[in-house]
Amino acid sequence: MKAIIQNEFGNADVLSYADIEIPKIGENEVLIKAKYTSVNYADIKNRIGSKGKGNFPLILGLDVSGIVEETSIHSSFSKGDRVIAFPKDGSYAEYVVANEQLVFKIPDSLSFEKAATIPTVSILSYILIHEIGQVKKTDTIVIHSAAGGVGSMLVQLAKLAGVEKIIGTVGNPIKEEYVMNLGADMVCTYDSFAVEVLKQTNNQGADVIFDSVAGDVTGRSLDCLALYGTLVQFGNSSGKVGNFNTSDVHSSCRNVKGFSLGTTRKHNPARLAPVAAKVTELFSANKLTLPIARVFDLKDAAEAHKLIESRNYEGKVLIKI
Repeated sequence: MKAIIQNEFGNADVLSYADIEIPKIGENEVLIKAKYTSVNYADIKNRIGSKGKGNFPLILGLDVSGIVEETSIHSSFSKGDRVIAFPKDGSYAEYVVANEQLVFKIPDSLSFEKAATIPTVSILSYILIHEIGQVKKTDTIVIHSAAGGVGSMLVQLAKLAGVEKIIGTVGNPIKEEYVMNLGADMVCTYDSFAVEVLKQTNNQGADVIFDSVAGDVTGRSLDCLALYGTLVQFGNSSGKVGNFNTSDVHSSCRNVKGFSLGTTRKHNPARLAPVAAKVTELFSANKLTLPIARVFDLKDAAEAHKLIESRNYEGKVLIKI
């Protein structure tokens, strides 16, 4: 089969289009013929080696949409099932293997392209909004990196939940119109958001702030987080660690919550199935949609990575297998 592999950490040029063996399934696993995979910032971090050691040759990719090709005995899946999944050894390949707990059926009415936008960013966003952030209609919330994949979905889910005031932040003001069209009430830059949030809330601050950027943005988020407010930390796309003092939270009754979809896939995969079903239903009913910035062919995965690193895109970047 064709796959994108890398034999060392480095820039996008380490990604190589190659022929490798089709993987074998084990107990409680399925083989999936891939149709599309999404490109996530975690792929960039894995490629350059900032997320730990690499087991080379390495195949990147977190998720996939496709068709079940082979199942183990007594499987709840059948050959021909249309699914989305989190493969165990990367998704930049024509065939992938996934544990059944991380495979979810999709209806015939949902295209593979659209379905490929669901697994990582949409399931993550639903959990962040409803389980971790526990947003209420009366809340003022801030969504950092609002033009990215997760940000785009957080804005829509918040709007769908009837949240009173949604403030998005972007690195480039040119993305403001895109974020407003998704349902945000206001869009700010990373430099100005703290002042604007306080202005919009009569100096009370935001009730929930979703931060995937970290670095200096984390500190500025605490500058405009309300009493009893929640800072949801789920990434560090800036490449820098965010810092806060214990005194920043205890006397103000504020709290910081962390969440990782990768950790949950590994340690609590059963938590994802009901969320996947809810999100898939919302996509099928056209209540949610994730704008697709661009679709690349598998052999052009390096170009997809370069686009992600440029941050010059809105929505989701996909690879067609």
